[in-house]
Amino acid sequence: MDQVLTEGTVSRDAPAPSPVPPAAVISAKAQERNARVRDIMAPPVGVYRGSATVADTTEALREATRTAFITYCYITDEDNKLEGLVVMRDMLLAKPEDKLSDIMLRDPFTLQEDMPLDEALKAALVRHYPVYPVIDANGTLAGLVRGETLFANRAIAISGQAGSMVGVEKEERLETPLRRSLMLRHPWLQINLLTAFVAAAVVGIFEGTLSKLVILAVFLPVMAGQTGNTGCQALAVTLRGMTLGDLKPGSERSLVIKEGTLGLCNGLLVGATAGIGMIIYATMQGEAEPWVLGTVVAVSMIVACTVASIAGALIPLTLKKLGADPATASSIFLTTASDVASMGIFLSLATVLLL
Repeated sequence: MDQVLTEGTVSRDAPAPSPVPPAAVISAKAQERNARVRDIMAPPVGVYRGSATVADTTEALREATRTAFITYCYITDEDNKLEGLVVMRDMLLAKPEDKLSDIMLRDPFTLQEDMPLDEALKAALVRHYPVYPVIDANGTLAGLVRGETLFANRAIAISGQAGSMVGVEKEERLETPLRRSLMLRHPWLQINLLTAFVAAAVVGIFEGTLSKLVILAVFLPVMAGQTGNTGCQALAVTLRGMTLGDLKPGSERSLVIKEGTLGLCNGLLVGATAGIGMIIYATMQGEAEPWVLGTVVAVSMIVACTVASIAGALIPLTLKKLGADPATASSIFLTTASDVASMGIFLSLATVLLL
């Protein structure tokens, strides 16, 4: 029996290993910047030598499973280097005298203990194993990571993106002190205020146009809102692709082209609807050139939606290239780009065609 049990395995006289920590307990540590697999792994259990027989291992498991949740048997050599793993089904089908080395799966999929959690998720995304063995640089079995733990912590990290997009850092929690929360949030609000001034300046440039064509002011919120929503869709898809590893190196150009094309198509559709709306409204108000006003709205919507979609893809890509968090304040910059594009194009075109 002694040859069966190795470090990290439960025996009658050995203390029970630490149970796999729940995601809620380790999530705070996993959310730290540059979090690694080692931050969420648990001590290895179910570790045996390849020379052990199925009968001896089964007897050892009978005791070990009373205090630990064991999914696979891990086979290591004298230096604790991982050689393979044994699936419980294969043990059931094997003969009692068979050795574990004869039925083990050699070179199993592993995670490196210093691997970033993002990379670990990408590597495990298509496998969906219940447990992943973790090895160090020497191939030594360092620990285990359960699949639900890995994916739960990544889901928590992704949920933090909604806050980081508007300047609420992922490190901020409900229990974060007031002073710390203020320091994390306020700088981004100042940046947002500055970018809002840029959008206001665009409207100010065309103050003369608005004073002569008051009807244009009615459609400014429509232009800004529709353009902003179009850009946010492109931003959300781009951030999701970065997070899940769908965005491969060299595919950035294709992404921008695709989002620009989608923006153009959406702009054509919503532009037609908005243009018709302007024609009806202008006619009711007794405007002299309702069809020209409708054309201004439609063309502006098409161009602005295209620009916003391209910006929604380019902003996170640019932040990543600069070494910043792609989700950080992306919506702040996108809002500015959308407002400047929608109102600037709308009022410029109206000035040229109507005045």
